[in-house]
Amino acid sequence: MSVDVAVIIPVKNGEVFIQETFDAILRQTSLSQNITLEICVYDDGSEDETWRILSTFTEKLDERKIGFKRARGLSSKGVGFAKNRAVELSSAKYLCFCDVDDVSSPNRILEQFNEAENLAKDGRLVFLGSQFHRLPPGSTARYTNWANKLNDEEIKTQVYTSHGPTLVAPTWFISRSIFETVTKFNEEFPRGFPEDLDFFFACLRDKRVIFKKVESDLVMYRYHPGCATLGVSESAIWDLRLGELRRRVLCNWDQFTVWSAGKQGKRFYKSLSGNERSKVTAFCDVDNRKIQRGWHEEFDTETRKITSRVPIIHVKEAHPPLVVCVKLDLTDGDLENLVLESGWIEGRDIVFFG
Repeated sequence: MSVDVAVIIPVKNGEVFIQETFDAILRQTSLSQNITLEICVYDDGSEDETWRILSTFTEKLDERKIGFKRARGLSSKGVGFAKNRAVELSSAKYLCFCDVDDVSSPNRILEQFNEAENLAKDGRLVFLGSQFHRLPPGSTARYTNWANKLNDEEIKTQVYTSHGPTLVAPTWFISRSIFETVTKFNEEFPRGFPEDLDFFFACLRDKRVIFKKVESDLVMYRYHPGCATLGVSESAIWDLRLGELRRRVLCNWDQFTVWSAGKQGKRFYKSLSGNERSKVTAFCDVDNRKIQRGWHEEFDTETRKITSRVPIIHVKEAHPPLVVCVKLDLTDGDLENLVLESGWIEGRDIVFFG
């Protein structure tokens, strides 16, 4: 019998969270709508009671006619490895990702499945997210507010910011064909690598994939010291973001302006190749002290020479395209208003890298 949705759960030392996560799946309203489910769990070398606790759900899931497949590794090989193994256990049309420390609302699978079925036409592959909330309340408030407010176009354009995937990984609901024909999760780096962002970028490059967010709060995204995301290297995220910006944007521009003559703008400029630096016509800013300096100079400490000299101008004198290295929503709306007043189109005239 074909299965509609596989709930994909990678887990390591999840004994504290398992009961709540599984109870939420058992409460799914989709179960009364003839949407067939299976749960596929890969235990990535847990050292607690995770594996034993998983076995206690077999009878209850069987009663609800929910398939249950699980496997384990005796040593941890990382989040990407665990996700791939869990997906390989599955056979469903759609994959619903659920980290063991997060909780799905009762309507999650029903709403995302119905939306996916509406979108999956003409060979399109579906990549859905949803609204979410955090526990404890107020955790990462800026990040949560940003992600929940993104519209369909911004989901595809604001992908280079430091926030990570514009569709938040614990809310992902995707066509199985994405995993089979587009990409799998990176297994090369067991720790410190943003496998979700890497996966998301690969999907963005495939024109068959359609991205959308269900405008309902469907996931409780828990924030705690053991979150896998807290173990990801900031430099790894930076390198991945910059690499994608190069691949999809900078290579198509003959010249551009860097918005921010401060710390982030300078770091961005230093990260560019020689050819990319030659395309930078100016830094722009709103800080008069920086503008009055007139120039940004790069100094080579080995040769003790200035290797490049770029003018610093006011934002209102800047011409597109621009790479914005200013953090969103930290300027009381000034940044967003300037973009709006200038008539610049995000993704064409301006990209956000802050």
